[in-house]
Amino acid sequence: MKKGIVDLLTDSPVIAAVRNEEQLETAICSPCKVVFLLFGEICGVVEMVNRLQKAGKKVVVHVDLITGLGQKEAAVDYLCQVAKADGIISTRAHLVHRASEQGYFSALRIFAIDSMVEGNIKREIGKAKPDVIEILPGSIPKFIARISGIVRLPIVAGGLICDKSDVLAALSAGAWAVSTSREELWEL
Repeated sequence: MKKGIVDLLTDSPVIAAVRNEEQLETAICSPCKVVFLLFGEICGVVEMVNRLQKAGKKVVVHVDLITGLGQKEAAVDYLCQVAKADGIISTRAHLVHRASEQGYFSALRIFAIDSMVEGNIKREIGKAKPDVIEILPGSIPKFIARISGIVRLPIVAGGLICDKSDVLAALSAGAWAVSTSREELWEL
């Protein structure tokens, strides 16, 4: 399951980052093969994952953004075992590690807010053991290029991806894929 998502990113590097119900409908019809689900409640996440998977999408749920789920490993177990998500995203290393140790795809979301991030990234990756890292904002190709030289994991660029030139810049800098909530970019 893990390798399948990384392979899909190679063939289809634009990830639909879905923030609301309207975008969910658009993502179902989009050519994107991977969807990052960035909203929802514990009571509705199973149905959303199911709808996306029926449309042939791999669904990666941002565990931190699902209302009603906590910060414990059981939240990851619920998303993967009950909701049947293909994987999870989190800013919390212990949750990403739980998904990895259970054999599910995992993405560690990292906010590049200052130069300290660069120094701490290897330590966080070591704790989390993710399949990919998602760097936000993704519109900073110079930072993406530096990080791709430090880590040996696929990088997803997310956040502030506004147009096709941002997508191309991130990919040229070494990102394997970009995640964006801009629906017009899902068609690239």
